[in-house]
Amino acid sequence: MLNECLEGLEINPDGVYVDVTFGGGGHSREIFKKLSSKGQLIVFDQDPDAKKNAWEAPNFHFIAANFSFISNHLRAMGIKHVDGVLADLGVSSHQFDEGERGFSIRSNDDLDMRMNKSGDLTAKEVVATYSERDLTKVLKMYGELQNAYKVATTIILARETREINTTGDLMEILASCAPKHKENRFFAQLFQALRIEVNEEIDVLERFLNQMETVIKPGGRLVVMSYHSLEDRLVKNYMKRGSIEGKVEKDFFGNILKPFDEVVRHPITPNEEELELNTRSRSAKLRIAVKRDGE
Repeated sequence: MLNECLEGLEINPDGVYVDVTFGGGGHSREIFKKLSSKGQLIVFDQDPDAKKNAWEAPNFHFIAANFSFISNHLRAMGIKHVDGVLADLGVSSHQFDEGERGFSIRSNDDLDMRMNKSGDLTAKEVVATYSERDLTKVLKMYGELQNAYKVATTIILARETREINTTGDLMEILASCAPKHKENRFFAQLFQALRIEVNEEIDVLERFLNQMETVIKPGGRLVVMSYHSLEDRLVKNYMKRGSIEGKVEKDFFGNILKPFDEVVRHPITPNEEELELNTRSRSAKLRIAVKRDGE
């Protein structure tokens, strides 16, 4: 949904824009094409491999950091407010396709799943050390697995007699837990749960959203694409109700107190043509909001 993201940003050629999920640089390059020499593009990515996709330009800035620290980095650059922020959440195509990262169910790689290779926690450690209760919670909350308890107990029983080092090991152990004819979906949900836990993705998203009120200028745009219902719920709550928890505060006249207004009431989803070109986009939901004046 590249075009929808660009339209959502409503790019001012002289404006300042931030892509907090640089990845392969696809979105960033298209944003940059629309900027004049006065405009600026700042991009974030904590994966060292992403920097290989960066380019040199006076008005292009690559920041090798997690986007939850966006305010600090912009402040260090002397930037108080920006015209728009784009966040394409989840794992980049590069990370899925690269071996030895453990993101894909289609290959037998190390149980890693770190977006930042210098991070301490890996999926292998989660599988090897988490208690039955904690493992069940992760699988149910982040993977929405209906049989989370059964999966957790199966892992714990298996790790008593063998090491679970690779994605193939894990899939072999859990083959009996996968619903018939729905194996791929089951393992995709399992891997998603572990990845979210390893990278603290929900905490990162919450910290990011809570900074948008002060980062984006009045009239500026916030464009977020999510791939998981828990992520989308947080984004929806923030844009629609003004808080990630979904709590609503109103003024004396009954108007909701919130920093942003939704540009579209319902999320934009991929059309059939995009789904044919990119099957990974099937769960994508794009939400767009504009910063209120006077906030």
